[in-house]
Order: sequence, then C-alpha cells, then structure tokens
Amino acid sequence: MAAQPAPSAAGSASRGVVPVFPAVVLSAEAAPFTPLGPDGWRLGSPSDVEKQFSRCAAKLRALRADSGQLKEELNLLLDQLLSENYNKTLEPNVNIRPEVTDVCSLLKHVSCLVPLSQEHLVIKLCQLVHHLLNQLKVIMEERTLDVLLDYTTSALKVCSTWTHSDVLLALSTIVYGNGPQCHKHLRDLLGEDGVLLRYSSPSQPNIELRHVALTCMANICLRIPGQASLDDQYRSVSFRVFLKTLQSPKPPNIDELFYCMVIQAALKGLQCCLSGGKWKFVGEELGSVLAALKRLMFQGTPGVSVEWPTVLYPAPLPQYEGLSAPKPAELAKSSELPSDAPVSGKTSGNKKRKSKGKGKKTSSEESRVDDGEEDIRDTVPALQKGGGREGGRGEGESLSKPSGPSFYPSWKRASSDSEFSDPEGSAQSKLRLYNGRLRQGALHCLLAVVKGVEKRTLYGYWSSFMPDSPIGGPPPLTLVTIILKDPSPKVRACALQVLSSMLDGSRQFLAVAEDTASPRKSYTPFSFLLAAAVRELHRALTLALLAETSPQTLTQVIKCLAYLVANAPYHRLRPGLLSPLWKQMRPYVRNRDVNVRVSVLTLYGALVTTQAPLPEVQLLLQQPEGSSSSSSGSGSFTQQDSALSWRRRDGMSTPPTAPPWLLQLCLSLVTQPREDQSDSEGAGTGAALEPSPVRLEALQVMSHLVRGYFSLAQASLCEIGQVSARCVRETDPSIQLHGTKLLEELGTGIIQQYRAENNEAVRVPMSQVVVFWSDVLSGPLNGALQSEQHPTLQTSACDALSSILPQAFAQLPDKTQLMCVTVLLGLTYSENYLVKTAAVRALGVYILFPCLREDVMFVADTANTILAALDDRSPNVRAKAAWSLGNLTDTLIANMETVGVDFQEELSDMLLLKMLQAATRASADKDRVKSNAVRAIGNLLHFLRQSQLTRSAFQRPLEDAVLALVKTVQSEATMKVRWNACYALGNAFRNPALPLDSAPWSCDAFSSLCHVVSSCKNFKVRIKSAAALAIPANRGCYGDPERFICVWRSLAKALENSEDTNDFFEYRYSASLRHTLSHALLHLLSVSQSQDMPSLGASLAGEEGRGIKEHLIRYLRAEEGGGEGAEGEKETGGDSFTPQQRVGGLQRTLNRLKELEAEGEGGGDEATSKEMVVHFLEDLLKTCEEL
Repeated sequence: MAAQPAPSAAGSASRGVVPVFPAVVLSAEAAPFTPLGPDGWRLGSPSDVEKQFSRCAAKLRALRADSGQLKEELNLLLDQLLSENYNKTLEPNVNIRPEVTDVCSLLKHVSCLVPLSQEHLVIKLCQLVHHLLNQLKVIMEERTLDVLLDYTTSALKVCSTWTHSDVLLALSTIVYGNGPQCHKHLRDLLGEDGVLLRYSSPSQPNIELRHVALTCMANICLRIPGQASLDDQYRSVSFRVFLKTLQSPKPPNIDELFYCMVIQAALKGLQCCLSGGKWKFVGEELGSVLAALKRLMFQGTPGVSVEWPTVLYPAPLPQYEGLSAPKPAELAKSSELPSDAPVSGKTSGNKKRKSKGKGKKTSSEESRVDDGEEDIRDTVPALQKGGGREGGRGEGESLSKPSGPSFYPSWKRASSDSEFSDPEGSAQSKLRLYNGRLRQGALHCLLAVVKGVEKRTLYGYWSSFMPDSPIGGPPPLTLVTIILKDPSPKVRACALQVLSSMLDGSRQFLAVAEDTASPRKSYTPFSFLLAAAVRELHRALTLALLAETSPQTLTQVIKCLAYLVANAPYHRLRPGLLSPLWKQMRPYVRNRDVNVRVSVLTLYGALVTTQAPLPEVQLLLQQPEGSSSSSSGSGSFTQQDSALSWRRRDGMSTPPTAPPWLLQLCLSLVTQPREDQSDSEGAGTGAALEPSPVRLEALQVMSHLVRGYFSLAQASLCEIGQVSARCVRETDPSIQLHGTKLLEELGTGIIQQYRAENNEAVRVPMSQVVVFWSDVLSGPLNGALQSEQHPTLQTSACDALSSILPQAFAQLPDKTQLMCVTVLLGLTYSENYLVKTAAVRALGVYILFPCLREDVMFVADTANTILAALDDRSPNVRAKAAWSLGNLTDTLIANMETVGVDFQEELSDMLLLKMLQAATRASADKDRVKSNAVRAIGNLLHFLRQSQLTRSAFQRPLEDAVLALVKTVQSEATMKVRWNACYALGNAFRNPALPLDSAPWSCDAFSSLCHVVSSCKNFKVRIKSAAALAIPANRGCYGDPERFICVWRSLAKALENSEDTNDFFEYRYSASLRHTLSHALLHLLSVSQSQDMPSLGASLAGEEGRGIKEHLIRYLRAEEGGGEGAEGEKETGGDSFTPQQRVGGLQRTLNRLKELEAEGEGGGDEATSKEMVVHFLEDLLKTCEEL
C-alpha cells in the first residue's frame, strides 16, 4: 500500500503539475468536490467566469481598428463574452463589478472597432450591449450613453432591416430609465417620422420588430424615482401609440403568443406613461384607456364572448357590455369553451350544482396553492356550499349558466391527459401562461390609472368595474368576476389590489349610500343603488374568502374587505352585513401564514373603528366566545337585535361581565406563545411569541377597541394596563411605541367617561383610575420618557402622560405629581423637535388641571418654558407652544374669577409683559401658530389690571397687541384665525380697565369689527365680530356718537344681508348670525344716550327700521336660531336667555329711555328722535306681548 503513490506521481508527471489535495474528513459539512482546470482555477467557479471576462476584455481593449485579423478576433471574442452568464440571480457567486472592469469604456471602445458595414458584427455587438448592461446592471455615465445611442441610431439608419430587431433590443436596454437624458436623439426616435413610431405602428407586418419597438418606447417612458420625467411632448406621443396598439385587433395569421407579447409591451409602456408624473387625460382618452384595459382584463378567459365598447363613459349603472350570443362557427372551433357552455336563448332553470360538502376540498382546490407558474397549474375550486366560484347573482346563479361555472377551463375538466398531443398541450399551456400575464399587466396598468386619476373623476366609472345589485340575468363583467373566477392567484391578487385602491379614500362618495328605508317604486334613488353595490361587494368578497386557497391572494381578499369596511357607511345601511363577516374571520386568526393573521387583525381593527360605536359591532363584541360557532342559521343581525342584547334574548337580564372575545384574543396574541409553531417559528423552544407584525397589529386593534368601545373594555382595564406596561418594558421599539399608544387611548377613554354629560354609573371608579395610573407611572413609562435613543417612543410617552384624568392626578402622591411635571419641563429642552412638541403640548394640558393651575410657581415655570418654545425654529413646536400659551391664559382668566386679585398680584408683571410681547410676535407667524396666539392676546388683555395698564412699560406692548388683533381681523388669513381674532377683541373689551373711550387704537379696533361684520363672506367671522361689538358694558366704551352710530349701522346692514350667500355651508349659520346681530342691536339700545337718539331715530323710522323690527320680534320670541339654537347660543358667547328674560330686558331698556326723554324734554330734534325710538320699542314690546 505504501508503494502505490509512486506510479500515481509518475503518471501525473506526464500530464503536468497536479496540485496536492489536502486530506478532508468525509462528513455532511464537507464542501462538495469541484475539479480544477489545467491552470489551477476551479472549473465553473466564480473566478473562472471573472477570469474569462477579464481576459476577453483585455484582448478587446488591445485591438485597434488597423489591426490585422480584426474581424476574426472580434468575432471570436464577442462569441466568448456572449457565451458566459453574468446574471447573479442564476449564478449568485458571480462577482463581476462594473466599476472595476469598466464595462462602459469597453463598450465604447468596441463600438469604435465594429463598422456599420459589418452587419454580423453589429448584431453581435448589440447582443453584447444588451447582455452586459442587462445582467451586470451597469449605470452608464452620460458620455457612454451618448456614444451607444449614436451607434445604435446610426445602425438603424444604415444597416439592413433584418438587423434592426437586435439593434432595437440593445437600444431598449440603453434607454432603460434614461429617457430624459436621451433628448438629443428623441426626435429621431419619437419624432414625426421616428423609427420607433414606424416600427411600433399597428400596420407593421414584422411582429417581432413591433414588439421590440414598443419595449424600447416603454423603457424610454420609464421614470426612475428621484429623476425627472420624460418631456410631455414625447410622453403624449408614446401614450397614443400604446393606446392605439391596445385598441387594434389582432392581425390575421399572427401567432397568439407573439400577439400577447406585443400587448404586454404596450401595457408596460402605458403603465410607465401614467406612472411617470402627473398625467391629464384629454377628451375621451380616459374612457378609451379604461375600455381597452377592461377588455384585456378578461383576455384568454374561457367562456367570455362579449362585444366590448371602444370607450367607457361615466354612468351610474353598467350599460355597455353584456354577454352576446356566440357565433356558430366560434362554437364549433373553440376548444376553450366548456362542453356544457350555454347556447343563446336557452337556460337551465334553477338547477344547482351538487355540493361537494363543506369540509372537503376537491383536487382542483388543492392545486390552487402554488408558488411558481400558477397560471398553468391553477384551477377554479368549487364553492364550499355549492355553486360556482362567484356563487352567482342569485341562488346558484353564475356568469353564463346557473348550473355550473362558465369560467371553468375545459383543459381542467378533461378526464384524460391524452386529450392533447404533447406539442399541442404544451402550446396551449404556454398560451394560457401568456394570457394570464397579459391580464396581470392590464390590472397593473388599471392600478396606475386608479392611483393617477382624481377620485372624483373615477367615481363615474365605478359601475364598469364594481358589481351592482343582482337584478336578474347574467351578471356584468367586473373586477369581482376576476376575483371569483380567474384561474391565476396572481391575477386575482392584482384585481384585489385594484379594488382596494378604488375603495381607499372613497368614504365621502360611499357616504351617500342608504337603504334603511324602502325605495320608491317609481324610481330607484342613487343612494339605494350605491347601498346595493356595497352589499354586493360584501357578498362577493365573502365568497372569495371562502373559496381562496392561495395564502398571498387570501391576504389580499382580507385587506380588500378591510378597505370596504373602513369606507362603507354602515350606520346608513340595514344591519346584518358585518355579523357574518365577523364570524367568518375567526378561523383565520390562527392561520399558519403570518400575513394572513396580520390582515385578519387589520380587518378586525377596521370593524371596531368604522362609525364606532356601531350597534351591530357592539352586539358582536358582547357575544361570548363560543356563540359564533353555534349553528343558529346565518348569524345575521337584525334591527331588533340592536335593541336587545344576546343575554336578553337568552332570557338573562344581567349585563355582560366578561371582556370581549376580540380583546381576549389580542391580549393572548401579544403575551402568549404560539400554540402551533412551525419549524421556522421556533418550534420546540416552547416560549416563542407571535411574530412582531402580529403583535403590533393586535396592539393596534386593542387601541381601536378602547377608543370606540371603552365601556366594553373597561372591565379589563388593569389587565390592559399590565400588557401595555409589559410592552413598554420590551426591547423592540415598535412594541414599546404601541404599548404607550395603548396607554394613551386608555387615559383618553377614562377622561371622556368623566365628562359631565356622561352617566356616572358607567364610569370607572376613581379609586381604580388612581391605582391604574400609580402602577403605570411607577412602572416602565418613566424609562420610556427618558429613552433618548428612541425619540418617537419619548413622544408617545409624553402623549400618554398628558392623558391622565385631572381628578386622578390630584389624588396621586405628591412625589408622583412632581415627577410628571419635572420630566415634562425637562423634555421641553430636548434636541428632537418631536419630543419637544409633545412635552410642550402635555404642559398645555397640565396647566388646565385644577390642582396645578392655582400654583403660581408651576404657572410661572410653564410660562417661561412656553415662551422659550415660541422662539423654536420648528413650526410644529411653535404651533403647540402657541396652543399651550392659549391654555395658560385661559387658566389666568379662570383663576381671576375663582381666586381673585390675590393670584393676579402674585404673578410677576414682567412675566405678563413677556407673554404679551411673545404672543404679539407669534400673531405674525404661520396660521396654525397665529390662531392660538391671538387667543392668548385676548386673554392677556382681559387679565391685565389697572395698575399694570397705566405703567409706561405696558403702553407700547398694549398698543402693538391690539393692532396685531386688528391686522389679523382684516387679513386674508384662514377663517379660523380671523374669527379667533374677533373673539380675542371681544375678550379684551371685557376688561373695564382698558381705555376704550380714549385710547388711539380703540377706533381701529371698532372699525375692523364693523367692516367684517357686514362684508366678510364667512358667517362665523361675522358672528364673532357681532358678539364682540355687543360686549362693552357701558356707553363710554363706544366713544363719540359718530363711532356709536357707525357700529349701529354696520350691525343693521349685516342683519339686512344675513341671508345673502351662495355657499350652503355658510347659509346654515345664517340663523345664528341673525340671533347674534339682534342681541347686539338691543344691547346698543340698552346703553344708548340722548346724543345718540337723532341717528337711532332716523334709522328706526324708515325702511331699515321695519326690517330690524321683524328680526327683533323673532329674536324676542326665540324663533331665531330654530334648529341651530345651541349653535347660535354658543356663537353669541353665552346668550342663553329665555324669551321672558329677553322681553324683560327690552322693558328695562324702554323704561331707561323714557327717563332720558323726561330729562331731555324741550330738546328739539333730539327729543323728537327719542320719541321715535321710544315709540319703536313700545310697538315692538306690544307686538311681542300680543303674540
């Protein structure tokens, strides 16, 4: 045995040097054997490919145009480069780096060596360009792009037509995503007689050239994110070519496969055009595109024989397509139609297909689950409860024949595999594959249209793509038809994505739907039709949910249902839509696919969010866990159920005490290990929790549940708090964030329960609230507040801290209260603007707490913090700082009324001056800062005392503050800002220490209010200005008689024009406006003096007086305000007097004026005017008493 190696060595010497192999122990971990080449490189290894490429590239660079044997050398080297595969997808170990090998310089050099006269070499060079650029993903610089474009465009002009296919293929790779950079050559390519336009024309006989030209145009239109889009001129030209291609019929004698490739290229190009920037459809372009895409959505689908329109027009009902009678010739030659396809004019009655049973899957169902070429292998499963995939528009009805699914392909129905010969079967399978890809491309293109067109424009075309109510006859072809009947899961998933995109954001449109009342027999209102469409979508998607077996497509079905639930107006629809869906989703929460479980939770989140609290959902939440599986019929929800709980129907009158099933599910998903773990999810460890996406979605659902149905969740308050604390304690920032958000929702729900209008019996006991927050604040929330490495978590923790019930905060230990305040004050100095914004907002909430607002030190510290934040560079911080400053000044007013002068004296004058100056500066900021800044100015002007107003340091800031309010009232700012400024002026007028009668700014303040009360288009601004003009308590505040009568005339003119508006949204405030104006006019009469009588008498004696009298009568009788009484009283700033009180006030005014008349007797014109005013009031009072 020892002598054996010698001959081996001798033998090897004759063949050359053989490397010595190291000894390797045989094991499963040993590397596989790979033979070596003569030079020591491993054959087939990445180094071999790289070395081959480098060697050939070096030889090519060494070649010169005058080299001998140039043609042969080029031919050999190009062949060698083309023979290698550089695709990392197929060869993951290939590591050729374009920047190292400098592919661009190589291609530029070779293009100089290959003359256009050598057409065979031109073809090989073009193939190499496509080969390298496509597989190595080379990013070309501008110089290489220009050189290669010059070469290929010149080749198209010089070389023979037979070379153009390869030249265009190379050109399509060169221009991929580089359309805007090709501006020098676009005229030659896409100009009036451009080569791409000629080759892409439907009249082009060479189908291969047409396909490559369309692909080239699509790549030119492709826009890479972050880059500029193609010039609109060439994009429009390309768009028209693509649309014309889609509309053109298949040329005769053209293979179906090639035609599918052409249409796919056109669809890709159309999608690139629509996705390459803003696109505006002209004329009937949108209808033409939608018509073409709708036809292609059903390309190659068995059993469809439809006369397709060339244009779709917006209409409320589908009226364009219908199943036409198949021609006899088509019936004879079609091998795709099922053997039992219906003949025109014949029906099968009400026959039903035999049920396969609920719990069994057919073999075709099992074949639906695939991850590869599903278009070839997939089938259409039978419904679990009989009928076709769609289930029909009625009992057992399907698209063409009630007895069976017409879309069921005959190639799947074949009882024998020998129906086709092998070549024929392969061709049929390939055609089905291509048709499936084409349908998928059409749906992708439709998705681009849906995303690019304004929602309001698209609503008119909904009837062409959405199902309507079953009205008998065959159902129209819609997206639902594809979802229920297409054999490809990918195509079904695309249709679901389109439907989801159409439903997303459609809440305003669907809000019109209503079917709670019976429709009129003479006609069907649009609201009823829309409601029927919503019901049909529910029915169809529920059927898809039952029949779908592909996990990816099933996820899309559930997501689509979530979009529908989030946008449909269930409070306007007959109950019963959500109950079946709720119960059908339960088995999927334990699905093995993570994406399915997440989408199910998303749907449950939508169910508990939509129009919460919804009676139907509330009843479902109250049902015990096992009730959904009971076989009590369909489980539908009726209107009687909304008034009766499940316990009452079972003869039990006690309210439910168990937490909702959904809440229990979410708690277990967040905290409990998986029950059935797969190998990839840590089976065998025994402690693996649900994947993070599932836990996050479960936390989201709990937040929605607490927000919408807090009364049902409050029984588990402590348990939810413990789960939230556990989440905050984890290391995953996303879990921590959702835990703090759940705490915020819990706090907000408790605060809403403790509002005055809520029933005390249903509130969470105060002791329990205090314990809850004590546990939370002593737990991990404090750590989250100080987690500087996660500013988003800090922000959410601040929001949670601001949701503490004020009464509970007062009962927390002093140490805990101090911790909360100290942390918030410290976080206002954070460098992250999100944290600073949340902390400033939380202080704005705390300043309203009764236990804190009377603490002068806390008020002063908060004020200084807010003042610093008002100068922050972030507009978000400044906006929240202004809001908090408004709250702080509200607190000053409240303390002035409750505590009195003591609080005013303890607060520093200098701090008040800084606050006034800061608020004045902020009133010139953005509107969202300005709206609260003017509110703060009004409160501060109301709060200042006489001793402060007379100080010289306050004189200029006082004038600047009032002028800032005047400027805001007269500005073009948003209406919210303007009516806040009007309210602020009225608030300032409440301060008796303000010198309204003598201050120079007083005239400007009254003039601005008089101007907007009679001329502003926004009625809420006019209401606020009228209320402000009625606030001064004595006649001296209005100044001289000229200013007083100016105020009177402005109010009278505003009352006369109180109905002059073309905006319905403003007209609804007209009654409130008249209410406020009438109150203001009576207030002016109550404070008027003898010097005002001439002007008042002249106004009341004429036509203007008669109009004023009519409005005052309505006001005194409490007719003005009608259905908006509450709104009107709120807008007038607290005028909630009864009719008796209003008439009593009028009587007092009359008595006072009579005394003035006695004092001024013998005053000539003045006395006469007073008599006219008194007579007006007497007549007004008499009229009110008679009525």
